[in-house]
Amino acid sequence: MNLTKQDLKNAVNENIISFEQSEKLIEFLNKQPHSGPKFDFTHVLYYVGGMIAIGAMTLFMNLGWQSFGGIGITVIALLYTAIGIKLTHQFKAKGYAIPAGICATFVIALTPLTIYGLQQSLGFWPDDSVYRDYHRYVQWHWLYMELGTLVVGIILAWKYKYPFLMMPIAVTLWYLSMDITAMLTGGDFNWELRKLVSMISGLVMIGLAFWVDIRARNKADYAFWIYLFGVIAFWSGMSLQYSDSELSKFLYLCINLLMIVIGVTLVRRVFVIFGAIGSSGYLAHLAFSIFEDSWLFPIILTALGLLVIYLGILWQKHEPILTKKVRSKLPTALVELLASKT
Repeated sequence: MNLTKQDLKNAVNENIISFEQSEKLIEFLNKQPHSGPKFDFTHVLYYVGGMIAIGAMTLFMNLGWQSFGGIGITVIALLYTAIGIKLTHQFKAKGYAIPAGICATFVIALTPLTIYGLQQSLGFWPDDSVYRDYHRYVQWHWLYMELGTLVVGIILAWKYKYPFLMMPIAVTLWYLSMDITAMLTGGDFNWELRKLVSMISGLVMIGLAFWVDIRARNKADYAFWIYLFGVIAFWSGMSLQYSDSELSKFLYLCINLLMIVIGVTLVRRVFVIFGAIGSSGYLAHLAFSIFEDSWLFPIILTALGLLVIYLGILWQKHEPILTKKVRSKLPTALVELLASKT
């Protein structure tokens, strides 16, 4: 639950708490070093600055760095790493959790560049590809960079425990799944296999995110980024599958509807968003392919929409009873997770 100043003001107006208590509560919450990110000017500056720095060493890396050679790239990357670690410690000591997490994330993002420079200097680089291609193309020999990034990411996430550290770990897991596919196919572009691997790796990442969610249910939101990239990988691989079977297309709708239910249950919007997009795609298929000339289809669809709204009204009326019945049959850890999100 996100508590706002307006919520506290309303509580004061209802005589639930006093004005002095609300002021003390706001002061207490603002001093908490592990408070999550908020959509305000300070946090926007934090993340914009962090993404610029991370992007400079990843997505926007140019060919000019090749002139330093492998040893030069490694030394500079390690120097940046030392600066990032130093800033992380300083920000953490002063209670600035968000900047500390961003600086630690910057260190993880530097890891592929460091390993690339090291491979270049030792003569282990297999072709003439360059570092900036790492974020653009699928290649089997990125595996060393990705595995090294995962190791560094896991160590830093264990040491500092900032949720934003999971972002480069999630991205790297996604990259890794695609590059393993390239290795299995010998570098050939097997589109069908890559779609299948994307689905499977997405499901694995979603399962990992759920496990992290359960383990960290009383702490910070460490699962957000893994859920995000897991859903993207799974949904993209599934949506790109081709079939002439209407049964398969209906099954696709059912999976998307299930994603919406899961998203609402776990309070994870990414499931709802992609599930809604997929469901809309199926309805578009019905409208423009199956019932293209039917005047009755829009009427039925409208009735279906109104029925869904009515079900929402029924759910709202009986939500406490239904929720209690459902949660009574769930494991304790999952019940605690759901309770923490409502």
